Amino acid sequence: MPRKIIRTDAAPAPVGPYNQAIAASGQLVFVAGQIPLDPTTGAIVGEGDVAAQTQQVMANLQAVLEAAGATLNSVVKTTVFLSDMNNFAAMNAVYAQHFDDATAPARACVEVSRLPKDVLVEIDCIAAIEA
Repeated sequence: MPRKIIRTDAAPAPVGPYNQAIAASGQLVFVAGQIPLDPTTGAIVGEGDVAAQTQQVMANLQAVLEAAGATLNSVVKTTVFLSDMNNFAAMNAVYAQHFDDATAPARACVEVSRLPKDVLVEIDCIAAIEA
């Protein structure tokens, strides 16, 4: 895997399933923000349920990564967009099912005023795969 976990005691330790930094080599794949749409029907999955929406978002990310020859283990950076930061714990619980603390990518999480189709969560990522 063309990635190395970076940790230092000179900066705050992660408070969730992410790492301070990831050094990566290889081909980079930039995955557009995924929202909880069913790829077959185009319908929103989990209306009003951030956990169900996050699960669908992760499935969508995984599908795009696989099409690029990558996996969730290839991800070096994610950005999570939430329509309400009060949904952080529920989103984070599902996110943690896909990335373990030891090897999780670097991450940013922000609250935004609105997301496409008024969903509750959107996630994008950058993955590094061997060229």
